[in-house]
Amino acid sequence: MMRRLMGPNASTAGRGPRRRAAALAAACVLVLGPAPGAQATERKALGGDAAERAYRDLLDHGAGAKVMTAAHRGQWRQAPENSLRAIRLAFAQGAEIVEVDVRLTRDGVPVLLHDATVGRTTDGTGRVADLTYAEVRALRLREGLGGRQAAVTGQRIPTLAEAMRVARTRGLVNLDKGWEARDAIWRVLEETGTVRNGLFKSRAPVSEVRSFLAGHPGALYAHVVDDTNAASVEEFGDAPPLVYEVLFATVEDAVADAAFLRRLRSAGRIWMNSMADGLAARHTDEASLIDPARGWATLIGTYGASVLQTDNAEALETYLATGAAGTVPPGAVRVQGEGFAPGGEGISYHDTDTGNRGDGPGRPGEDVDVCDQDGAVAVCRMRGSEWLTYEVSVPRSGRYAVAARVASPYAPAGTYRLAFDGGVPGVPVAVRNTTGHSAFALQPSGVMRWLDRGPHTLRLSLDANAYQNWNLDYLQLEPVTG
Repeated sequence: MMRRLMGPNASTAGRGPRRRAAALAAACVLVLGPAPGAQATERKALGGDAAERAYRDLLDHGAGAKVMTAAHRGQWRQAPENSLRAIRLAFAQGAEIVEVDVRLTRDGVPVLLHDATVGRTTDGTGRVADLTYAEVRALRLREGLGGRQAAVTGQRIPTLAEAMRVARTRGLVNLDKGWEARDAIWRVLEETGTVRNGLFKSRAPVSEVRSFLAGHPGALYAHVVDDTNAASVEEFGDAPPLVYEVLFATVEDAVADAAFLRRLRSAGRIWMNSMADGLAARHTDEASLIDPARGWATLIGTYGASVLQTDNAEALETYLATGAAGTVPPGAVRVQGEGFAPGGEGISYHDTDTGNRGDGPGRPGEDVDVCDQDGAVAVCRMRGSEWLTYEVSVPRSGRYAVAARVASPYAPAGTYRLAFDGGVPGVPVAVRNTTGHSAFALQPSGVMRWLDRGPHTLRLSLDANAYQNWNLDYLQLEPVTG
């Protein structure tokens, strides 16, 4: 039971989303931009380093403007969030903007940390505002999104100055949570020669914003807009911000209205966030990986987004270039966790509690727990002794390696065993901590099996004597070559 990908229609076949924009424009009040090839040629002709090109792109909000990728807290899937490594990786993987969070230590040093306290993301405790820079610097960051059971790394909380030096030639930095510290941040930008790289943001009163911008020539600014302050955009008059970050929980929100968005798009770029359900009416990264029309494609083509903030920068960059997202590797078979075989309790599955205890679209009358994790439909509330049976059909005979896309903030998160075609379950496979219930990662199981071409059954069973608390998005069988 494979996820369906958005297929091109007859009028846009073979085009990426930036090229399809030309066709969309005739039917849609908003958007969008040039063909990928033409855009790449134009950017090459402009010259300059990556940061200079990103700066020029940000200033361009015309009908042909490219869609820019903003990496939320850097590439936290491969490094601690807000770390220097996460920033470098995000830029290396194609993001033009990296979003970071800025807070001041007790002695006034701007550092990168999302929370007011250090407990989630480091091996320490306490409020950042109560700790000196020396005390903050002594801490070590935890992997990924952190959490008390995430492994501690050797990386430290960076200063804003360190981050801006990394970004100086690589791209732009969205300075989240930093408005109250804007004067200290500005000093860092001036000292590091990165005024063009730093993008301030706030939902502050427009008079306050205009006063700051008047006193800080060259400052880049994004105004956060939702239904509570939508009227404030009119106060900018003939000096609008470069970017409007639009937040809408439902499509009925006033700021999601086409006419309103059209006015914003005529004045600057529209920034939208696809990380979680409530940021852009459930048009999320995970929904986009199932079908881009459920997320990124609609944010761009219907709502006029020209900056997308994402937790999946690589996948978004691939989508912007090719029009495809979440594709199954050639020759592989993907089986959705919720797509277990028919038959019912004791035949196709065993679940230890009655009914679907999740919030996702489970099958009526069946007991498997299915959750919607910001657009990823997954089997959840996994418990020891439970099992699920899947029907799979492989396209050709050969050896296949099994991987599972899973999520859990716990360590250990659990173990499972695999059995093929009614055989004996194999060795236990450990589910590794991904640092969040929605932080899905494709983890190799180490299990390889020869399968003849055609249908097979695959049973996943959870060890009864092991702690189990993880979510299963899908299983993937990939052909082994060589």
